[in-house]
Amino acid sequence: MNAMTRRILAGTAAVSAALSLAACGSGSSASTSSGTKTIGLLLPEKSSSTRYESFDKPLIEASVAALCTKCEVDYANADGDETVQKQQFDALLAKGVKVILLDPVNSGATATWVDAAAKKGVKVIAYDRLAAGKVAAYISFDNERTGELQGQALLDALGNKASNANVVMINGAESDPNAAQFKKGAHKILDEKVKKIVYEQSGEWKPELAATKVNEAIGHFGKTGIQAVYSANDGMASSIIGALKGAGMNVPVGGQDASLDAIQRILTGDQTYTIYKPYKPEADAAATMAVYLVKGLDITSVASAMTESNGLQIPSMLLSPIVVTKEKVASTVIAGNLYKAKEVCTPQVAQACQEAGIEVK
Repeated sequence: MNAMTRRILAGTAAVSAALSLAACGSGSSASTSSGTKTIGLLLPEKSSSTRYESFDKPLIEASVAALCTKCEVDYANADGDETVQKQQFDALLAKGVKVILLDPVNSGATATWVDAAAKKGVKVIAYDRLAAGKVAAYISFDNERTGELQGQALLDALGNKASNANVVMINGAESDPNAAQFKKGAHKILDEKVKKIVYEQSGEWKPELAATKVNEAIGHFGKTGIQAVYSANDGMASSIIGALKGAGMNVPVGGQDASLDAIQRILTGDQTYTIYKPYKPEADAAATMAVYLVKGLDITSVASAMTESNGLQIPSMLLSPIVVTKEKVASTVIAGNLYKAKEVCTPQVAQACQEAGIEVK
């Protein structure tokens, strides 16, 4: 699915403004609404990424509760199985749920069920990944910008060796439109600035497959034929780093998602960077859109962008990602309360934390 995004406003400031509006709107609506309203929440993965269970679910539930005292969240996770997600979607429709936050396992496969839901008056909000079909709203980060930040961080790590560097790229799942935008952004930065992208494959968001692909690249080009590896996320970066170490290699490797283990690898020098996409602003934006729709309010007043997809103009909130290197751990994920210093600075990482100026209180 080709989607061209036009950014009007982005970032935490835009979402904060939207939330202020939402708080006023929800306050006036709550007194007139009768009975409990249900918002469906369908997230895509458990095993390949920890973020959904650890952050997105509890943050969305808390934000919905704060905005709407008579709203509840009906949650399910498909754990990477699009057939299971379709069953979960149908189950919500059977219960009479009128607003569904959907982070699709396979974005291209959702058109028929999203369109069928729309005909029944059900509003589907695409969360984090843009689903195919007549979605009512879309919340995500600026995905092409994410790829640009990944590419630039890799160039920065290579320094003056960049023009002679052979780079391996392990992209996300081809069924995920976000992955295509990450890839596009990374190429925009890396192309013509590194010697060559010598090997590029999809790791399908599967760490084991990513390791297999990197081992294949090492077999083709040898230990001295690869100077850096782009990984679309931290889960794959972990296994890629393991494969490189197994071959006796130490080259820059980046990721995305700011997972706890990735932050620790960055501090110890095993991983070069990650991309921090603050989960709370995204969850707050999703809750705002969902509460507005479940109360029958106009969401264009809280949308900060419009996204064009298959001829549709979709009210959207698009947030700005942040690159995290060793020098920025304290000022990003810890200052932003994603993790407490004591969570990051386990005994194995304590020395690295001290060197990075992270104080454990």
